[in-house]
Amino acid sequence: MTEQSNRSLLITGGTGGLGTAVVRRLSAEYTCYVLYRSEQAWQALTEEVGASQRLHGLKADLADADAVRRSVEQIRATSGPLYGLVHLAGGFEMGSVQETTLESWNNLLTSNLTGAFTAIQAVLPQLREQNTGRIITIGSSTVAGRPGGLAGYVVSKAGLNALTEVVANELKDTRVTANILLLGSLATPPMLQHMSGEQLVPLERVADTIAFLLSDTAANISGASIPVIVTGQS
Repeated sequence: MTEQSNRSLLITGGTGGLGTAVVRRLSAEYTCYVLYRSEQAWQALTEEVGASQRLHGLKADLADADAVRRSVEQIRATSGPLYGLVHLAGGFEMGSVQETTLESWNNLLTSNLTGAFTAIQAVLPQLREQNTGRIITIGSSTVAGRPGGLAGYVVSKAGLNALTEVVANELKDTRVTANILLLGSLATPPMLQHMSGEQLVPLERVADTIAFLLSDTAANISGASIPVIVTGQS
């Protein structure tokens, strides 16, 4: 049994397109607890990835901080303190500042920022207690150029960048790291209907990058915003 198999991860957004690839990659090495809202989505994930003694599901809404905390305590009771959080959950909507409704704005802030806050806040006590671990969040390459037409999305993802950097600074006195991946457009099935695979980031490449950041080799990387984009495109 490897050292990783004794380490437990909390994964949010694990039932999405990227999540399936990440869960498949990480559950081969770690005990993975996937936080989900939809029973149907959880069943679809287990059918796609395959049943495993290292893969478990917990139903909770990231907008409900108490439910998230209860889930994290349940993991602790089952497997001991968590080793890390892989926060994949998020949302996307287009719209300029003028076009974006307040409902859409609030939904994006909840999906892309508040959910990360509740998840990180819930796992921090366990990570600090064992004085080792990883926090990985998923941002967007759009925060660099901040293009128009994506107002709520870009602002909420920029907030996630700031949150991750603040967490990394707060953990400087520990062996817990916090990093964010800034992803380009991903090769999910919906995106492949509109763009060629050469223009999209392979999901497996993102999963491999996450696996690296979880590893002992990446123990000295913290507070980094890491682009994972398609290169060589004119």
